[in-house]
Amino acid sequence: MLDASPTKTVTFNLNGEDVTVPEGWTIWEAAKGQGFTIPHLCHKPQPGYRPDGNCRACMVEVEGERTLVASCIRPAADGMVVKTDSDRAEKSRAMVMELLVADQPEEAHDTSSHFWDMAKLNDVSESRFPAKEADKIPLLDDSHVAMRVNLDACINCNLCVRACREVQVNDVIGMAGRGHTAQVVFDQNDPMGDSTCVACGECVQACPTGALMPATVLDDQQKGDSKDYDSETESVCPFCGVGCKVSLKVKDGKVKYVEGINGPANEGRLCVKGRFGFDYIHHPHRLTKPLIRREDAPAKGLNVDPGDLSTHFREASWEEAMNLAAKGLMKLREEDPRSVAGFGSAKCTNEEAYLFQKFIRQGFRHNNVDHCTRLCHASSVAALIENVGSGAVTATFNEIVNADVAIIIGSNPIENHPVAATYFKQFAKRGGKLIVMDPRGVGMRKFADEMLQFRPGADVSMLNAIMNVIVEEELYDSQYIHRWTENWEAEKEHLRQFTPEAMAPICGIEPEQLRRVARTFANAKAGLIFWGMGVSQHIHGTDNSRCLISLALMTGNVGKPGAGLHPLRGQNNVQGASDAGLIPMFLPDYQSVMDDDIRAKFNNVWNDEQDFSNEKGLTVTEIIDQAYAGNIKGMYIQGENPAMSDPDADHARAALANLDLMIVQDIFLTETANYADIILPASALYEKNGTVSNTNRQVQRVRPAVSPPGEAREDWAITVELGQRIGLNWDYTDVSQVFAEMKQTMASLDNITWERLETESITYPSLHETDPGQAIVFGDGFPRAEGRAKFTPASVIPPDEAPDEEYPMIATTGRQLEHWHTGSMTRRSLVLDAVEPEANCSMNPRTLKLMGIEPGEMVRLTTRRGSIDIMVRADRAIAEDMVFIPFAYVEAAANILTNPAIDPYGKIPEFKFSAIRVEKIEDAIAAE
Repeated sequence: MLDASPTKTVTFNLNGEDVTVPEGWTIWEAAKGQGFTIPHLCHKPQPGYRPDGNCRACMVEVEGERTLVASCIRPAADGMVVKTDSDRAEKSRAMVMELLVADQPEEAHDTSSHFWDMAKLNDVSESRFPAKEADKIPLLDDSHVAMRVNLDACINCNLCVRACREVQVNDVIGMAGRGHTAQVVFDQNDPMGDSTCVACGECVQACPTGALMPATVLDDQQKGDSKDYDSETESVCPFCGVGCKVSLKVKDGKVKYVEGINGPANEGRLCVKGRFGFDYIHHPHRLTKPLIRREDAPAKGLNVDPGDLSTHFREASWEEAMNLAAKGLMKLREEDPRSVAGFGSAKCTNEEAYLFQKFIRQGFRHNNVDHCTRLCHASSVAALIENVGSGAVTATFNEIVNADVAIIIGSNPIENHPVAATYFKQFAKRGGKLIVMDPRGVGMRKFADEMLQFRPGADVSMLNAIMNVIVEEELYDSQYIHRWTENWEAEKEHLRQFTPEAMAPICGIEPEQLRRVARTFANAKAGLIFWGMGVSQHIHGTDNSRCLISLALMTGNVGKPGAGLHPLRGQNNVQGASDAGLIPMFLPDYQSVMDDDIRAKFNNVWNDEQDFSNEKGLTVTEIIDQAYAGNIKGMYIQGENPAMSDPDADHARAALANLDLMIVQDIFLTETANYADIILPASALYEKNGTVSNTNRQVQRVRPAVSPPGEAREDWAITVELGQRIGLNWDYTDVSQVFAEMKQTMASLDNITWERLETESITYPSLHETDPGQAIVFGDGFPRAEGRAKFTPASVIPPDEAPDEEYPMIATTGRQLEHWHTGSMTRRSLVLDAVEPEANCSMNPRTLKLMGIEPGEMVRLTTRRGSIDIMVRADRAIAEDMVFIPFAYVEAAANILTNPAIDPYGKIPEFKFSAIRVEKIEDAIAAE
């Protein structure tokens, strides 16, 4: 139970006035609370930054004490008498500033830096002291494409060191030298661009002087002004599911640079994509006018130059394009409504996802509408709904602050969810027990107490063995199980056969480690389980998730602080799009399409007397199969790229080419748009208004920082007009009206209003009008029969195909830090493409040596579906019988190789396991 005791306070005298503040507040914080700022340089009043007191720029006088004190580290105490404006304190602070000003360059790199703001606050503009000797001044380091290092402005405040070591926990920046020669260094005094820096840019945002700055703010003379922008807009990062809040600084109609905002998921932090990947929205490949396929265009295929669309398409007016699209859809509807299907997007807003599913259901009277959740966490959602009654996370990832043990399985958060990873790394540094499970030795392994590098596809055997130990040693929480669960006896009996000794040969983990991990997790006071697509993207993905749910339930780790189940969501709004009903078997809030009363409720809200189908619709892969077979003849695709993201991509591309009508609504000519008949130019997230929901269930506003280019329009407006043209009685004129309609059928949005979202991020469920939301759910029962969660036993199911003589190795796919999804956005970002420009795969160096392959050479990868040629890298984190392939590169598309076999419950493909052959390509050298 939470401590409801009143906050302890202290009262002290500050500049002649009595001030009462919470116990533990520093003098600096108390002064800030009174509305004035004590000058400061090494102090950054943001979450994650501890006060350091090393610069002495915030000195104040305390009555009765001989020396001045640093206000940023001195706690206020009862009866203390403090003067910030005494002559002694003011002169001391001014002297510190004057000494530092002496070593600043003649012209500031950042004319609006915090340093010069503080100098002005101290009434200091020049110095009487000699400048640093010329041979002691570090030279410009412009080795990194995203950032500039001008240490002639550095004051050794240590903020960048704390930003790197303590906030982001990357340990790249340190101090070298002593006294007058001390300076900031990257790794072993390497140039920044050659160091292990991951370009999160936290140091840039922390630097108070302009010594570290985004390259886009500086000119060739290394001069700039961080406040030289026309507007700043608060929005949400468009990449992964973490949902980082960002501030977009816009100059002359273009985003100039991005900073992190203190949002609930990121507390000001960003990764390389969020901070430096913004410029894709200004790329010359942006679609700016509607396009119609030319009658004399070549046959459909992956054959359009995105820099010259005129060979295949002609520009059209919106009137012509929308009229043609509507007529085509209505013609197909008249012949057979089920011949039309839709793919919505997890990159769009909640409102756009809601409208898209409504467009298909109301416009064509069936449920053949889906989106990318089918390719990432559909099996996780299926297991969660089945066993706990909800498809969302039971605890936010921030709850790791209250945990004492955490499991991360089938996930590589350092690359896929970098900001969430900062919380995990901080957890490990302060002594939390971190257990990492993955067939790859992912980056989190160096922070782990236990690293279980199990055999690919052997999740169930390993997890069942761990649960077997908990059962046999009676480490489970009997009271919790009795009160809140069902089917425990069947689970117990099922687990008896899965002893560590029996499972070790299958999963590749020694029995003693399995026992040790079981005891560590079961004996913890609070434990969290995080998982990624390494768990879900298997034909047994639902079983994998069932095991994780059972592990949490048997140890009582759901519904209390620091405990819970959290599938880390991949795309920026895949949680929100799923919540909004962009799923073939569920309406918004996971309400079954088969329930007559539920459909009646929606039809009433939609003011529609005609019902739609009570049958589950086709999923992404099923729709593609039906298009290939000729049964689905028309598709409306909004912001999805199945020509790259679907398994067995050659099959998917052939299916798209087989369509009679394909309408693509996107911001670029994606690989999928190559096959389109009509292309409608849409808007990027930074150009639109609406809401998104992150992996934490946090609903947040997005706002347009710039306008869509040319004639491009916001996605919701395009869908509304198309709906009207096919005869739907839609009269939306503002996206807030869509949100208001969603609230009528979505209990998850109770107490979350458009007005509140103007100033707040709200975690659903929100219990009342001022509740910021519940980070933890199911503390008082589950949304299932009798409020109980369910144990569902899972048996060992082998992958769909096994390695053999012809295909002796195992291929797995995933993302890289710099690229995201199918690369349509990140590969059009200057920084991200420069850092990771070439298609690559990774193999164990020992395997490469045995095969006579040097890192950097080209190899041919072949599965039963096809072949790609790709550059190979050496990576000891990869098992000796494995190949890891990122899927963002069209020139070596990983999904040409992947297995389309699907999980029978979540209908998710087996992306994570394919039997593969690796061959060296003679006389072929990669560009790297």
